[in-house]
Amino acid sequence: MKIALNGANGFVASHLKEKFTDFIVIERDDSENKIVEKLKGVDAVFNLAGAPIIKRWSESYIKVLVQSRVNSTKKIVNAINKSEVKHFVSTSAIGAYPDGKFDESYAGYGDDFLGSLAKQWEAEASKCNKLTTILRFGVILGKDGGALAQMLLPFKMGLGGIIGDGKMMTSWIDIEDLVRIYEHVLEQKLTGVFNATAPNPISNHDFTKALGLQLGRPTILPVPEFGLKILFGEGASVLTGSKEIYPKRLLESGFEFKYKNIDSSLLHLFG
Repeated sequence: MKIALNGANGFVASHLKEKFTDFIVIERDDSENKIVEKLKGVDAVFNLAGAPIIKRWSESYIKVLVQSRVNSTKKIVNAINKSEVKHFVSTSAIGAYPDGKFDESYAGYGDDFLGSLAKQWEAEASKCNKLTTILRFGVILGKDGGALAQMLLPFKMGLGGIIGDGKMMTSWIDIEDLVRIYEHVLEQKLTGVFNATAPNPISNHDFTKALGLQLGRPTILPVPEFGLKILFGEGASVLTGSKEIYPKRLLESGFEFKYKNIDSSLLHLFG
Protein backbone atom coordinates (compact mmCIF):
# COMPACT_ATOMS: atom_id res chain seq x y z
CA MET A 1 0.00 0.00 0.00
CA LYS A 2 1.36 3.39 -0.99
CA ILE A 3 0.84 6.31 1.41
CA ALA A 4 1.06 10.07 0.99
CA LEU A 5 2.02 12.11 4.03
CA ASN A 6 0.96 15.72 4.51
CA GLY A 7 2.99 17.11 7.41
CA ALA A 8 5.76 14.56 7.08
CA ASN A 9 8.37 16.17 9.33
CA GLY A 10 6.60 15.75 12.65
CA PHE A 11 6.87 13.27 15.48
CA VAL A 12 3.90 11.09 14.51
CA ALA A 13 4.91 11.07 10.85
CA SER A 14 8.40 9.82 11.73
CA HIS A 15 6.86 6.72 13.33
CA LEU A 16 4.36 6.19 10.52
CA LYS A 17 7.22 6.21 8.00
CA GLU A 18 8.80 3.28 9.84
CA LYS A 19 5.61 1.22 9.45
CA PHE A 20 4.41 2.43 6.04
CA THR A 21 7.68 2.37 4.13
CA ASP A 22 6.20 3.00 0.68
CA PHE A 23 5.33 6.69 0.95
CA ILE A 24 5.58 10.03 -0.76
CA VAL A 25 5.65 13.44 0.89
CA ILE A 26 3.33 16.34 0.19
CA GLU A 27 5.16 19.61 0.80
CA ARG A 28 3.60 22.64 2.43
CA ASP A 29 4.12 24.78 -0.67
CA ASP A 30 2.83 22.23 -3.20
CA SER A 31 0.03 23.59 -5.33
CA GLU A 32 -3.24 21.70 -5.63
CA ASN A 33 -2.32 20.57 -9.14
CA LYS A 34 1.08 19.35 -7.99
CA ILE A 35 -0.55 17.36 -5.17
CA VAL A 36 -2.92 15.73 -7.66
CA GLU A 37 0.10 14.69 -9.71
CA LYS A 38 1.87 13.29 -6.65
CA LEU A 39 -1.21 11.27 -5.68
CA LYS A 40 -1.02 9.06 -8.78
CA GLY A 41 -0.70 5.47 -7.54
CA VAL A 42 -1.33 6.48 -3.90
CA ASP A 43 -3.81 4.37 -1.92
CA ALA A 44 -4.20 6.44 1.26
CA VAL A 45 -3.36 9.94 2.49
CA PHE A 46 -2.41 10.74 6.08
CA ASN A 47 -3.02 14.40 6.90
CA LEU A 48 -0.77 15.40 9.81
CA ALA A 49 -0.15 19.07 9.08
CA GLY A 50 -0.48 21.55 11.93
CA ALA A 51 1.66 24.10 13.77
CA PRO A 52 2.52 23.30 17.43
CA ILE A 53 -0.44 24.05 19.72
CA ILE A 54 1.45 24.51 23.01
CA LYS A 55 2.63 28.07 22.52
CA ARG A 56 1.44 31.55 23.41
CA TRP A 57 -1.56 32.27 21.19
CA SER A 58 -0.93 35.75 19.89
CA GLU A 59 -3.33 37.08 17.28
CA SER A 60 -0.81 36.31 14.56
CA TYR A 61 -0.13 32.80 15.88
CA ILE A 62 -3.83 31.98 16.00
CA LYS A 63 -3.88 32.68 12.26
CA VAL A 64 -0.95 30.26 11.85
CA LEU A 65 -2.80 27.57 13.81
CA VAL A 66 -5.88 27.95 11.61
CA GLN A 67 -3.98 28.16 8.32
CA SER A 68 -1.79 25.17 9.08
CA ARG A 69 -4.80 22.98 9.88
CA VAL A 70 -7.93 24.27 8.16
CA ASN A 71 -6.52 25.81 4.98
CA SER A 72 -4.00 23.02 4.37
CA THR A 73 -6.71 20.40 4.84
CA LYS A 74 -8.96 22.19 2.37
CA LYS A 75 -6.20 22.15 -0.26
CA ILE A 76 -5.37 18.49 0.17
CA VAL A 77 -9.03 17.43 0.17
CA ASN A 78 -9.58 19.28 -3.11
CA ALA A 79 -6.64 17.35 -4.57
CA ILE A 80 -7.78 13.98 -3.19
CA ASN A 81 -11.23 14.48 -4.67
CA LYS A 82 -9.60 14.72 -8.11
CA SER A 83 -7.48 11.60 -7.57
CA GLU A 84 -7.83 7.83 -7.36
CA VAL A 85 -6.92 7.77 -3.64
CA LYS A 86 -9.08 5.28 -1.73
CA HIS A 87 -8.80 6.43 1.90
CA PHE A 88 -8.16 9.75 3.63
CA VAL A 89 -7.09 9.73 7.30
CA SER A 90 -7.10 13.22 8.78
CA THR A 91 -5.99 14.47 12.17
CA SER A 92 -7.92 16.32 14.83
CA ALA A 93 -7.58 16.50 18.61
CA ILE A 94 -9.54 15.84 21.78
CA GLY A 95 -9.55 19.61 22.24
CA ALA A 96 -12.69 19.31 20.11
CA TYR A 97 -14.54 18.35 23.31
CA PRO A 98 -15.48 20.60 26.22
CA ASP A 99 -13.87 19.76 29.54
CA GLY A 100 -15.50 16.64 30.93
CA LYS A 101 -16.10 12.95 30.22
CA PHE A 102 -16.95 12.06 26.61
CA ASP A 103 -16.77 9.50 23.83
CA GLU A 104 -17.65 9.80 20.14
CA SER A 105 -21.38 9.71 20.86
CA TYR A 106 -21.09 13.40 21.85
CA ALA A 107 -21.72 15.32 18.65
CA GLY A 108 -20.93 18.84 19.88
CA TYR A 109 -17.74 20.85 20.29
CA GLY A 110 -16.21 22.93 23.04
CA ASP A 111 -17.13 26.61 23.03
CA ASP A 112 -13.50 27.76 23.25
CA PHE A 113 -10.82 28.31 20.59
CA LEU A 114 -9.74 24.65 20.57
CA GLY A 115 -13.31 23.51 19.98
CA SER A 116 -13.79 26.04 17.20
CA LEU A 117 -10.50 25.09 15.55
CA ALA A 118 -11.34 21.38 15.63
CA LYS A 119 -14.82 22.03 14.23
CA GLN A 120 -13.41 23.96 11.26
CA TRP A 121 -10.61 21.43 10.74
CA GLU A 122 -12.94 18.44 10.77
CA ALA A 123 -15.49 20.18 8.54
CA GLU A 124 -12.88 20.57 5.80
CA ALA A 125 -11.77 16.92 6.15
CA SER A 126 -15.39 15.78 5.91
CA LYS A 127 -15.69 17.31 2.43
CA CYS A 128 -13.54 14.49 1.07
CA ASN A 129 -15.51 12.17 -1.22
CA LYS A 130 -13.32 9.12 -0.50
CA LEU A 131 -13.39 6.89 2.58
CA THR A 132 -12.62 9.42 5.33
CA THR A 133 -11.46 8.88 8.90
CA ILE A 134 -10.80 11.60 11.47
CA LEU A 135 -8.54 10.66 14.39
CA ARG A 136 -8.80 12.86 17.46
CA PHE A 137 -5.39 12.59 19.11
CA GLY A 138 -4.94 12.56 22.86
CA VAL A 139 -1.59 13.37 24.49
CA ILE A 140 0.86 11.22 22.53
CA LEU A 141 3.49 9.45 24.62
CA GLY A 142 6.84 8.85 22.98
CA LYS A 143 10.29 9.67 24.29
CA ASP A 144 11.54 11.09 20.98
CA GLY A 145 8.87 13.72 20.44
CA GLY A 146 5.45 15.08 21.32
CA ALA A 147 4.30 16.42 24.67
CA LEU A 148 6.18 13.81 26.71
CA ALA A 149 9.54 14.75 25.22
CA GLN A 150 8.93 18.36 26.32
CA MET A 151 8.28 17.16 29.88
CA LEU A 152 11.41 15.06 30.24
CA LEU A 153 13.99 17.77 30.91
CA PRO A 154 12.22 19.39 33.88
CA PHE A 155 11.38 15.95 35.29
CA LYS A 156 14.98 14.77 34.95
CA MET A 157 16.07 17.95 36.75
CA GLY A 158 13.66 17.15 39.58
CA LEU A 159 11.38 20.03 38.60
CA GLY A 160 8.43 18.01 37.34
CA GLY A 161 5.29 18.67 39.32
CA ILE A 162 1.54 18.38 39.49
CA ILE A 163 -0.38 21.14 37.71
CA GLY A 164 -2.72 22.99 40.06
CA ASP A 165 -4.66 20.53 42.20
CA GLY A 166 -3.81 17.66 39.84
CA LYS A 167 -7.44 16.69 39.35
CA MET A 168 -7.62 17.50 35.63
CA MET A 169 -7.81 14.38 33.49
CA THR A 170 -5.23 13.49 30.86
CA SER A 171 -6.31 11.34 27.91
CA TRP A 172 -3.20 9.85 26.35
CA ILE A 173 -2.05 7.34 23.72
CA ASP A 174 1.21 5.41 23.33
CA ILE A 175 2.86 6.20 19.99
CA GLU A 176 3.06 2.49 19.12
CA ASP A 177 -0.67 2.06 19.61
CA LEU A 178 -1.32 5.19 17.55
CA VAL A 179 0.57 3.72 14.60
CA ARG A 180 -1.37 0.48 15.04
CA ILE A 181 -4.62 2.48 14.91
CA TYR A 182 -3.68 3.74 11.44
CA GLU A 183 -3.11 0.15 10.32
CA HIS A 184 -6.45 -0.91 11.82
CA VAL A 185 -8.36 1.94 10.21
CA LEU A 186 -7.04 1.05 6.75
CA GLU A 187 -7.50 -2.69 7.14
CA GLN A 188 -11.08 -2.35 8.41
CA LYS A 189 -11.95 0.58 6.10
CA LEU A 190 -13.27 2.54 9.09
CA THR A 191 -14.84 5.93 8.51
CA GLY A 192 -15.99 8.79 10.72
CA VAL A 193 -14.57 10.22 13.92
CA PHE A 194 -12.48 8.08 16.28
CA ASN A 195 -10.84 9.06 19.57
CA ALA A 196 -7.19 8.03 19.39
CA THR A 197 -6.81 7.70 23.15
CA ALA A 198 -6.02 4.80 25.46
CA PRO A 199 -9.04 3.33 27.31
CA ASN A 200 -7.79 4.48 30.72
CA PRO A 201 -7.46 8.27 31.10
CA ILE A 202 -5.54 9.36 34.17
CA SER A 203 -5.50 12.39 36.46
CA ASN A 204 -2.64 14.84 36.17
CA HIS A 205 -1.63 13.87 39.73
CA ASP A 206 -1.37 10.17 38.92
CA PHE A 207 0.33 10.80 35.57
CA THR A 208 2.93 13.04 37.19
CA LYS A 209 3.65 10.52 39.95
CA ALA A 210 3.87 7.63 37.45
CA LEU A 211 6.32 9.51 35.22
CA GLY A 212 8.44 10.63 38.17
CA LEU A 213 8.58 7.06 39.48
CA GLN A 214 9.60 5.65 36.09
CA LEU A 215 12.33 8.28 35.73
CA GLY A 216 13.42 7.96 39.36
CA ARG A 217 12.90 11.68 39.97
CA PRO A 218 10.97 13.60 42.65
CA THR A 219 7.70 15.34 41.81
CA ILE A 220 7.30 17.59 44.83
CA LEU A 221 7.22 21.03 43.18
CA PRO A 222 3.67 21.95 42.10
CA VAL A 223 3.16 23.91 38.90
CA PRO A 224 0.66 26.74 39.54
CA GLU A 225 -1.91 27.29 36.81
CA PHE A 226 -1.33 31.04 36.89
CA GLY A 227 2.32 30.43 36.04
CA LEU A 228 1.33 28.55 32.89
CA LYS A 229 -1.07 31.34 31.97
CA ILE A 230 1.76 33.86 32.31
CA LEU A 231 3.89 31.75 29.95
CA PHE A 232 1.29 30.71 27.39
CA GLY A 233 -1.69 33.02 27.86
CA GLU A 234 -4.87 31.45 26.47
CA GLY A 235 -2.70 28.63 25.11
CA ALA A 236 -2.28 27.35 28.67
CA SER A 237 -5.75 25.80 28.32
CA VAL A 238 -4.10 22.93 26.43
CA LEU A 239 -2.25 22.05 29.65
CA THR A 240 -4.88 22.93 32.23
CA GLY A 241 -8.03 21.58 30.57
CA SER A 242 -9.56 18.33 31.80
CA LYS A 243 -10.43 15.94 28.98
CA GLU A 244 -11.60 12.48 30.06
CA ILE A 245 -12.03 10.91 26.63
CA TYR A 246 -12.76 7.29 25.76
CA PRO A 247 -12.12 5.38 22.49
CA LYS A 248 -15.56 3.77 22.31
CA ARG A 249 -15.68 3.40 18.53
CA LEU A 250 -12.19 1.89 18.27
CA LEU A 251 -13.01 -0.69 20.92
CA GLU A 252 -16.31 -1.52 19.20
CA SER A 253 -14.41 -2.01 15.93
CA GLY A 254 -12.28 -4.71 17.54
CA PHE A 255 -9.08 -2.73 18.09
CA GLU A 256 -6.99 -4.08 20.98
CA PHE A 257 -4.70 -1.65 22.74
CA LYS A 258 -1.24 -2.94 23.55
CA TYR A 259 -0.75 -0.25 26.19
CA LYS A 260 -4.01 0.18 28.08
CA ASN A 261 -2.69 1.85 31.23
CA ILE A 262 -0.07 4.48 31.91
CA ASP A 263 2.38 2.17 33.70
CA SER A 264 2.59 -0.23 30.76
CA SER A 265 3.22 2.64 28.34
CA LEU A 266 5.91 4.33 30.46
CA LEU A 267 7.62 0.99 31.06
CA HIS A 268 7.58 0.38 27.31
CA LEU A 269 9.10 3.81 26.64
CA PHE A 270 11.64 4.01 29.46
CA GLY A 271 12.01 0.52 30.93
